[in-house]
Amino acid sequence: MTNAQNTAAAAAPRYVIGVDVGTGSARAGLFDLGGNMLAAAKQDIDLFREAGAIVEQSSAQIWDAVCATVRSVVETAAVDPADIIGLGFDATCSLVVMGEGGRPLPVGPSDEPSRDIIVWMDHRAVAQAERINELGHDVLRYVGGRISPEMETPKLLWLKENRRHVFDAAWQFFDLADFLTWRATGDLSRSTCTVTCKWTYVAHERRWEPSYFAKIGLEELADEGFARIGTDIVDPGTPLGSGLTEAAAQAMGLKAGTAVAAGMIDAHAGGVGTVGIGGKPQDNLAYVFGTSSCTMTSTAEPVFVPGVWGPYYSAMVPGMWLNEGGQSAAGAAIDQLLSFHPAAADAAAKASQLKIPLPVLIADAAMSGSDSASAVVRLATGLHVVPEFLGNRAPFADPNARAVIAGLDMERDFDSLVALYIAGLCGIGYGLRQIIDTQAANGAEIQQVVISGGAGQHHLVRQLLADACGKPVVGTASEEPVLLGSAILGAVAAGAFQHIPAAMESLSAEAQRYEPAPETAALHADRYQAFKDLQLMARRIRDI
Repeated sequence: MTNAQNTAAAAAPRYVIGVDVGTGSARAGLFDLGGNMLAAAKQDIDLFREAGAIVEQSSAQIWDAVCATVRSVVETAAVDPADIIGLGFDATCSLVVMGEGGRPLPVGPSDEPSRDIIVWMDHRAVAQAERINELGHDVLRYVGGRISPEMETPKLLWLKENRRHVFDAAWQFFDLADFLTWRATGDLSRSTCTVTCKWTYVAHERRWEPSYFAKIGLEELADEGFARIGTDIVDPGTPLGSGLTEAAAQAMGLKAGTAVAAGMIDAHAGGVGTVGIGGKPQDNLAYVFGTSSCTMTSTAEPVFVPGVWGPYYSAMVPGMWLNEGGQSAAGAAIDQLLSFHPAAADAAAKASQLKIPLPVLIADAAMSGSDSASAVVRLATGLHVVPEFLGNRAPFADPNARAVIAGLDMERDFDSLVALYIAGLCGIGYGLRQIIDTQAANGAEIQQVVISGGAGQHHLVRQLLADACGKPVVGTASEEPVLLGSAILGAVAAGAFQHIPAAMESLSAEAQRYEPAPETAALHADRYQAFKDLQLMARRIRDI
């Protein structure tokens, strides 16, 4: 090439795409290498529910949705596919079961092969998780002392015990993010993030622990050399295979060979897109507030926190340890709570007309009648909510915990719906505070909360969370930090950045800061104590 050609090539625009598969939708975002999102697209995906806490999805439908959203962002941004250099995936920690050649296998009683995913929130394996915890094993130290039914080994054990023909016929068991990278590249490598956080891979020693699988009754997986759950474990951001296969590239409207990164769990991608603020990940608790909530805390050395998952080595920030908490229902808990109220149907109809979510309508109304966002808490005087509709993920690791609502009256109007919403939001904040306090007591103290996720966008939500948890809440410059986190993986795989921390520091920036309000600190301290009292009482009486 001539000097002029080299200069033109160096100046050519370059882009990356981040793909996020959440519980209810697949999304894609197209970014430049300054972290600016140029286009986004979303497509809903189905949840199939059965009795017994069964929740399933279709990997084929999810793949089709992923390809459609990628095509959409390329078209919307009007960029040349040849200028897209990398692709990163994140997804929920759901279990995908594939037969030979990628044939979907039915994971539940419907016997429908297309329903080949046990969704993260599926709690069919509670009994298996309890049995594993009773047996005990040293690897459980790295999941907060207790395995969760949301993790994959209890679900695999359930499959073996309840659908043995499916378990035996399975060619590969994938975490959803690893399934997506396999579909994109044909590479069976698993991400350190997925297998460490959800499958008991011992990342700091780069190995599986055969005695754990033998002890809990999954000895086949160890005897096979772990061929069905991953023999090649690589760090997130590692380029896979030869990039996009011809078939995947055609389905996405991209170029074959485009770099594809080893992926991450969705919440952890949100962490990558947020905790680089200030260049000190250890100061920042990543709080992903969506359907569920996840808290992610990075430390230089391992910190063992009872009831909080981890410590996981290099599962989010390379070279650092990760503690992961949160709740199984957060945004979903608010939706459930509001659905009980007599005024909810009319309010939802109004929200639909305005084309905004119901919680946004309610938050706007609460703000309009108060002097400040912090003062809104007084609307919930006498009303308290422990929103544990789907158990307590952290710090109690108690899937059998249930919600408590105290202080309801006979009011049926919109104002009482607002009060219930504020009480529920405070309950979410007190659950966050409980995790922060528990981690700090065990040596993992943070300075601020960096928020992401669709349920955490409103100004009122962020201020009330700051007041309730007692820490500053920081909003990022990127409106889509989860998609940015996945795009960062793609950028690293393509060689645009040397490693993930460099990309994080370069592309993450603070946009808003919400300080805890001193004038409501005492009130929130009293409400937090009431929250803990109600939690304790619920545990005492739930078996009566």
